[in-house]
Amino acid sequence: MSNTNHKYGRQSETAAVAHLRRLGYAILHRNYRTPYGEIDIIAEHRGVTVFIEVKARKSMRYGSPRFAVTAEKQRKISMVALAYLKKHRSLDIPARFDVVTVQQTGRAPAIDVISNAFDLAYG
Repeated sequence: MSNTNHKYGRQSETAAVAHLRRLGYAILHRNYRTPYGEIDIIAEHRGVTVFIEVKARKSMRYGSPRFAVTAEKQRKISMVALAYLKKHRSLDIPARFDVVTVQQTGRAPAIDVISNAFDLAYG
């Protein structure tokens, strides 16, 4: 990933965090890493642990970011989420997967939260 794209990704994630906080999410972790992979954001929202993938696009050239979380990415996020819940002894609490899309639409990005975007993915 180029420095420009990496910078845009970090800025988009920061904008997503600010947006989530305005919606009442309590941010627990950013860029949580395990041997299985990484989750962009882990938050708590209304008593639910939320694992959040942020997808950003500067243009629609490669399609909507809403469709960028592939089945393979869902499996990786699911593995990281399970490792997190096990480590924190939280396997019995509610959890879900959200996707936050960030699209550049002029001066301010358009941010959309897709709550419960996918189910736990196995295999």
